[in-house]
Amino acid sequence: MRETILKTTGLTKRYKKFTALDSADMTVYSGDIYGLIGRNGAGKTTFMKVITDLTDQTSGEYELFGKKSSDTAGEKRRIGCLIENPAFFGNMTAWQNLRYYCYQKGITDLKQIDRALELVQLTEVRNKKFRKFSLGMKQRLGIAFALLDNPDLVILDEPINGLDPIGISELRETFLKLNKEQGITFIISSHILSELYAVANRFMFINNGKVLKEISKEELDLECSRCIVVKTSDTKKAVTVLEQELGVSSYKVTSSSEIRIYSDEAAPDIINQKLVGAGVPVSGIYESGVSLEDYFKTLIGEVSE
Repeated sequence: MRETILKTTGLTKRYKKFTALDSADMTVYSGDIYGLIGRNGAGKTTFMKVITDLTDQTSGEYELFGKKSSDTAGEKRRIGCLIENPAFFGNMTAWQNLRYYCYQKGITDLKQIDRALELVQLTEVRNKKFRKFSLGMKQRLGIAFALLDNPDLVILDEPINGLDPIGISELRETFLKLNKEQGITFIISSHILSELYAVANRFMFINNGKVLKEISKEELDLECSRCIVVKTSDTKKAVTVLEQELGVSSYKVTSSSEIRIYSDEAAPDIINQKLVGAGVPVSGIYESGVSLEDYFKTLIGEVSE
């Protein structure tokens, strides 16, 4: 069983009458690239700020590396974060900028700078002035900043925001490389599901401060795949009919009243005929399947007409 890196229970943050984070429950495991999905203002940044002590929760708890939030001072050294971009100096080189932050962080081993630059593939421009960096290079330098302490968990707020396709691709490869070769666990926020889908293995959808859903990539693929949805109050009997009379094997009971069939072994009208003939009450049967963007819109209640 994988180690639990972060677990939150009822995590809430209020600003006077405004609730920015409302009873958020989530779990991040070691080795995850965890995608935090929500529109701007959904509560993603507030969540990250609470976990990294940039603000205090109003109520609720979280555990970090197995320790309660009230006892995580030492564990916070295992986190690297890029939530509000550090102020890099335009006339200083990449190496000089990171040296400045080593002093700020109390890091005395300056070899950490070259290691961080190498991890984000900026070694060749270590002596180039920051003002001459492309946006993608600036973002990668920000990630190098987050890696200075050799963290086990890296938290990044909208790291792909404003990047062109090449810059996004470069960062994507950086995340996958660090995750696979260095074993770093990531929590990455974005409002663009399709971009996080390319790297993340688990997702949490959040809107208006509320967690709507926590789901694995495999589960997300199933929910977005083309399928036949059967609505019935007797899923147990319906499954028996599907297996024994129609030979259907690729299906999932998604709730007490819904079955999703992912094979084309039988058409909807045939399925309906067999179920009704066997005395299974069918309240609905239809074909489904959505894009990632439409799935996101459905969750937050923005379904296109």
